[in-house]
Amino acid sequence: MAKAFKYRGLSEEKLLTLSTDEFAKIAPARIRRSLKRGFNQFQKRLLGRIERAKEKGDSKPIKTNCRDMVVLPQMVGVTLMVHTGKEYVPVQITAERVGHFLGEFVLTRKRITHSAPGVGATRSSKFIPLK
Repeated sequence: MAKAFKYRGLSEEKLLTLSTDEFAKIAPARIRRSLKRGFNQFQKRLLGRIERAKEKGDSKPIKTNCRDMVVLPQMVGVTLMVHTGKEYVPVQITAERVGHFLGEFVLTRKRITHSAPGVGATRSSKFIPLK
């Protein structure tokens, strides 16, 4: 049996009913300080777009560059396209992601895979056996 999700002792149903101010009181210090400062114009616009999408029941993803936006309980169930600096990556907002920043779920750097060194790259490369 899977363990039921709880956020700081609150069940998922109770968490989703919290307002932003109530959520800020139980959030960790870094998130609480970010919410206490208020939202900038881009974050306010994103929250408005999320509210309109939920009212309409629209399942189309919402594009955003707000990587510093805190995932709030009213965002649960929405798909956001978060910008990495190069492309938009879809992020499905679930209850487990509440209390984190959007940028945490979208990495800005890819894993680097190097190939074999080219001939003449270094003095040691001339000793690479030919296949």
